Amino acid sequence: MASNVNPTVRRRRLGQELRRLRELKGMTAEEVAERLLVSQSKISRLENGRRSISQRDVRDLCGVYEVEDQRMVDSLMEMAKDSRQQGWWHAFGDVPYSVYIGLETDAASLRVYDPQVVPGLLQTRQYAEALISGALPETAHTEVEKRVQVRMRRQERVSSSENPLRLWSVMDESALRRVVGSRELMRDQLEHLVEQSQLPHVTVQVIPFDMGAHPGLNGQYAILEFPDTADSSVVYIEGVTSDLYLEKPNDVQKYSVMYEHLRAQALNVDQSRHFIAEIAKGYVR
Repeated sequence: MASNVNPTVRRRRLGQELRRLRELKGMTAEEVAERLLVSQSKISRLENGRRSISQRDVRDLCGVYEVEDQRMVDSLMEMAKDSRQQGWWHAFGDVPYSVYIGLETDAASLRVYDPQVVPGLLQTRQYAEALISGALPETAHTEVEKRVQVRMRRQERVSSSENPLRLWSVMDESALRRVVGSRELMRDQLEHLVEQSQLPHVTVQVIPFDMGAHPGLNGQYAILEFPDTADSSVVYIEGVTSDLYLEKPNDVQKYSVMYEHLRAQALNVDQSRHFIAEIAKGYVR
């Protein structure tokens, strides 16, 4: 696969364009489904980028929408072709959150809040292995190792010297206090966190226990923003059996405002770095 082709993002862009064409035609997803003798859910999945789009799907939809510009049809057909290629994560087999990985791979910035654990992009290998093993106790060691390898590969966006991901992480103090693996492992993890926080494109803030109630008590979420203005921001909420992706501007705005409150209530960057370092000292080797 060409390095500049991200199938997940291609599906999103193509889906957005197909939705735009449908709305210009004044048709509902149900009406389009009836015309093509398919389910309404298929049309919805094509438009939200959660399903691979074949060139035949594009051809049929362009026919329904009476698209006369052949250059547009050809462009959409090419996007459909690209969207069916495989990203780097497919080499690891069936990855349960592959849609998110595709979005993260193409994102320009990521704002993440985690109340329980150190965010995946800032984890050491040992912490990640202990965390995944503990969270998924019935998972085979080979599967745990595969997930760890994927997580380490994802971290290349943070460590890259060329176009690194701009990462802003706010975490609750409980993420620093929860002993994952062992006390020695936790000390290594927190020291790594302090080191990573000094990168110019990484910001880490901590909300201490004595801050009391705050907007992040409802749970973990992430906000992804993309370099191309045609790609709308996405709020990602991880679930046990399925994940939630919010793309409506109003939803994204609400979570963005909530994140601003979290950043305002958290310790500042220097205070957070000192706070983490002090907790790390408590994990005696």
